[in-house]
Amino acid sequence: MNNTLATLPKTKKTILLVDDDRLILSTLSSGLVSAGYQVDTVESVDEAEVWLDSNERPDMVLVDVRMPGRYGLELIDKLNAMSNIPFILLTAFNQDDIIEKAKNTGAMGYLVKPIDVPQMIPTIETAISRAEELQVLRKAKLNLQTALEGDRAISVAVGIIMGQQHLNHDEAFETIRKNARSNHLKLADLANNIVKAREVLNLSPKASQHISR
Repeated sequence: MNNTLATLPKTKKTILLVDDDRLILSTLSSGLVSAGYQVDTVESVDEAEVWLDSNERPDMVLVDVRMPGRYGLELIDKLNAMSNIPFILLTAFNQDDIIEKAKNTGAMGYLVKPIDVPQMIPTIETAISRAEELQVLRKAKLNLQTALEGDRAISVAVGIIMGQQHLNHDEAFETIRKNARSNHLKLADLANNIVKAREVLNLSPKASQHISR
């Protein structure tokens, strides 16, 4: 057995193939299925967009750069908008401009046709692993951003309650904390509500009395 094929993970990774050449679709799809992947195929960017809207997020998209009608590069914006679906460009031309396009569009790599499936697998596996690492980093960044925004909202809300109810910092914070607990809200969520009320409704001392001490 080919050692490359033997090292594939037991859990099937899903791949969407986008190419106008039915022979290439059939050959690559058959080889990748035999290698342990779950594969779907479409013949145009339009079909790919419909497929993406109707199915679960694939682990990888392999898309031909040049196809009749809409070029494969026109699919990239949608892939990036859908939780940064990773993709590899397929091209019949090993040219500098294609390499540059791959870099500029965020492609995880590119493959030059004709392609043998065993030669594709290391590129696909490396790209999927890298994409998973990037997704973890994006999630961590989002969590950090959310935490920082929550801390900011709490600080602002404490200042609002201090001014409205003539409390010191600790008393205002405790007031917000108790209200969050009694209303089964996260502290940051209640803080955001207070800030929004202040900003949007120009919260008056009378209106703020629902935040009880």
